[in-house]
Amino acid sequence: MKPWPIVLLALWSGLALAEPLPGLPPDEIVRLALQDHPDTLAAASEVDRETANRDRLTAGEYEWNLSIGGQQRRTRPPGSVNENFKEWNLTLERPLRLPDKAATDAEIGASGIIRAKTAFGDTIHETKRDLLKSWFAWLKASANAEEWAAQVELIERQTRTINRRLQLGDAARRDSVQAEAALAQAEAQAVQAAAQREAAHATLRRRYPALARVEPDAIGEPPALAGSDEEWLAAVAEHSHELALARQQTRLAELAAMRQRQERRPDPSVGLAFSSERGGEEQVVGAFVRIPLPGGARQAAERSAAAAAAAARYREAALIRQIDLNTATVTHAARSAYAAWQVSHRAAKELEQAARMAGQAYQLGEGSLHDWQSALRQAHEAHVAARGNQLEALEQRYRLQLDAEQIWQFGEE
Repeated sequence: MKPWPIVLLALWSGLALAEPLPGLPPDEIVRLALQDHPDTLAAASEVDRETANRDRLTAGEYEWNLSIGGQQRRTRPPGSVNENFKEWNLTLERPLRLPDKAATDAEIGASGIIRAKTAFGDTIHETKRDLLKSWFAWLKASANAEEWAAQVELIERQTRTINRRLQLGDAARRDSVQAEAALAQAEAQAVQAAAQREAAHATLRRRYPALARVEPDAIGEPPALAGSDEEWLAAVAEHSHELALARQQTRLAELAAMRQRQERRPDPSVGLAFSSERGGEEQVVGAFVRIPLPGGARQAAERSAAAAAAAARYREAALIRQIDLNTATVTHAARSAYAAWQVSHRAAKELEQAARMAGQAYQLGEGSLHDWQSALRQAHEAHVAARGNQLEALEQRYRLQLDAEQIWQFGEE
């Protein structure tokens, strides 16, 4: 049974995610991007490799050994004629794997397939993370370019207003020069922002060609992050592929240690021997059992496997702490970004109003150009900050939901 916090969080998420998710690409496009990714195909091949390895372990590595030899015997009995005899011998031998070792090998093979499938899911999850990061890098660069393009339009209107006043003799030449300089600076920033947007889009489409022609939907207000930190920690830990992979690595290390302990009892070899001696006068048939005598190498291998299992358990414990830390960091970042967006959004609206009032005051001759330009600059910076915080709040929220398997719940099949 799942803990109640996870159940409640899942119920809330089902209601929250019933609405379209703002800012994300369509699910079907994301699915295509994932299934065509080289990392996905490589991870799928690893599952095939572990399946073949399971079959190898189940069959065992022991095989029949056939040995054939020939010899010639010469006898020199006293007082008799020397004799030559052609002789041959044949040995058929096979080591036998003890039953408990065969069972452990079969379990190791099955666990290897489970580990490979979990690693496949972890690869899909990491690819989703990278896709989300690349997608929002493009959105942020696009938002910055749009803000600078809008700022250029504002300063262009400001420049036209000043030039008209200059023609009417109602403005100083210095105001026109300052306006033209501000316009040139804004245009330079807009060109740089557009280049950054193109670079981010080029990175996105080269990593994920399926997203090359996808345009984001309108991005609305980011919703507040519901649920407590403890609920998110529990949800992420429950769905962590990385943690599941570490646990399976620990299980494989423990099985390998158990298998090495079983090597204290060597596997016997059984065989049949056939020989023909004295030119066929004597026919010999025999059976034999061969048992290796354990030495120090087996004991050292057992200690090594036990240490590897202990190391795997410690790594698993360290990973649990790291996952908790990462989840707490992302949760805090999501809440902080949402709070910052609320504040910066209000500030942007107020500073935009202040910039309009400064422009009206200048046109009425009641304010200076410096005040107007300063107000425009502050409003622009506030808009850029608000857009950045808006996208950051969405990205951190989606990152948390992705780790909790609440969005893009496909790909592992």
